[in-house]
Amino acid sequence: MSRSLTPPPLKPSLLDRAIELVSPAWALRRHQTRATMALSGGYVGAGYSERFAYWQPGLRDADGDTLRDLRELQARSHDLVRNSPIAAGAVETQVTHVIGSGLTMQSRIDAKLLGLSDEEAATWQSYTERRFSLWAESTYCDAADELTFFEQQDLSLRTRIEAGDAFVVLASKPRQGWPFTLALQIFEAHRCCNPNRKPDTDEISAGIERDASGAPVAVHLCDRDPQAAGAKWTRIALRGASGRRNVLHLKRKLRPGQSRGIPELAPIISTLKQMSRYSEAEIDAAVNSAAQAVFVKMDPEAFAQLFDDDAKGQLVNGASRWDGTLRSGSAVNLLPGESVEAPALGRPNPNFDPFMTAFMRFVGMGLNIPAEVLSKHFQSSYSAARAALLDAWRTFQIRRIHHASKFCQPIYEEWLADEVARGAISAPGFFGDALIRAAWSRATWSGDGPGAIDPLKEAKAMRERMDIGVTTLAEETVAYDGGDWEQKHRQRAREKAARVQVGLEAHADGATAGAPASPPADTEDSMQPD
Repeated sequence: MSRSLTPPPLKPSLLDRAIELVSPAWALRRHQTRATMALSGGYVGAGYSERFAYWQPGLRDADGDTLRDLRELQARSHDLVRNSPIAAGAVETQVTHVIGSGLTMQSRIDAKLLGLSDEEAATWQSYTERRFSLWAESTYCDAADELTFFEQQDLSLRTRIEAGDAFVVLASKPRQGWPFTLALQIFEAHRCCNPNRKPDTDEISAGIERDASGAPVAVHLCDRDPQAAGAKWTRIALRGASGRRNVLHLKRKLRPGQSRGIPELAPIISTLKQMSRYSEAEIDAAVNSAAQAVFVKMDPEAFAQLFDDDAKGQLVNGASRWDGTLRSGSAVNLLPGESVEAPALGRPNPNFDPFMTAFMRFVGMGLNIPAEVLSKHFQSSYSAARAALLDAWRTFQIRRIHHASKFCQPIYEEWLADEVARGAISAPGFFGDALIRAAWSRATWSGDGPGAIDPLKEAKAMRERMDIGVTTLAEETVAYDGGDWEQKHRQRAREKAARVQVGLEAHADGATAGAPASPPADTEDSMQPD
């Protein structure tokens, strides 16, 4: 059946009829234009039919849509994480999988560009990793001397997810007997704001100062809660005159020109709050339904004859104070003539779990995390559970890479620059050429692996991938538990030699006796290269 190209008849409005009386030619042109638009189509979502009559959002830039709502979004996000199990679990799940026990640095310098042999590169990398581990595993890397570098990874990501952004000051804090000066200080998002709460301008908005081209150049951080008495603001340039980073601004940028980050719970704040209210109401109803209380009803005539005015006042006052809360085993006095008529609550509600499960899917979609992983509840098949875990792991991997590139790597680069400047680590050409500096600073950051639903199947798949050459032992080790395959190799060699020595294993030639095998030379113990 062919489609007619004749537009449907358009009923003239009151305005059309008025225009037709004044200017028939103008009315004809309006009619022709409307007919053409009806024939050509367009986006239904852009129309103003009855369905969209009251949906007319404004069109502003990123800061126009963000900054005026930022304080409420941050406050409500903090409140949900404090009081909503679902919100707290959503944040904790992300931090646990992205950071876990901490992201570990593995130096991977560009030996070919630097003109180093494999042995020289391995020696330099081993020495640098040892020194960085000494700094990272100590609480002296924290300006407050409270957290290790791995714990600061956890705190910085948690702060960014919950509040939208976090600010990390790279301070210099010498300590007696400590070879490093770099120390980190993490600030919450609301501590970055305009000095004295001044209105936003073209130069500074929400505590972010910009140059004439619109690039951020400095932040204004308050030394305490901005609402507290005696609050003082400090301007800190993002980079010093030498190019050194002074502040890291951690955020997820969703739109061009966006000055501040948005809490990740922002799209689902309303849903989470409603779910909290609904679950609390269901719990209250179930508790009231289970409570066994006794109601004492008094005859009005007996009340009038047996009690004087003072006693009557006391009874009335006590009965009027009852707020409807039922406590098992309690006796509730009713006023004369009152009776309790409560509807059947039917609690626990059999539809509670399916309803909450459906809403958990909405929350999972808002956070890009499968509902099964978010609720830690797997009822489907092995394949479905594995698909959910793999989908979640892709999200966690992306966020791990982002956090490593925005937090871990910049801090390592500044730490390494300090070490090279002091002469503690030799890196020729480090400050003379940006390309050489990048070659010395290359590193990878590995963390905990995703685990396995069926470890035997995962191990077989790992071997198959290595056998056909699509992956390496180093890559599989990182994917499994974030470890260093070289350390595992050296340890396995030591264990092999020890077992051979006592006769628990045979030599490669099959003999179980003879001279004890010695582990391979450990170049990790060699001194720093010249």
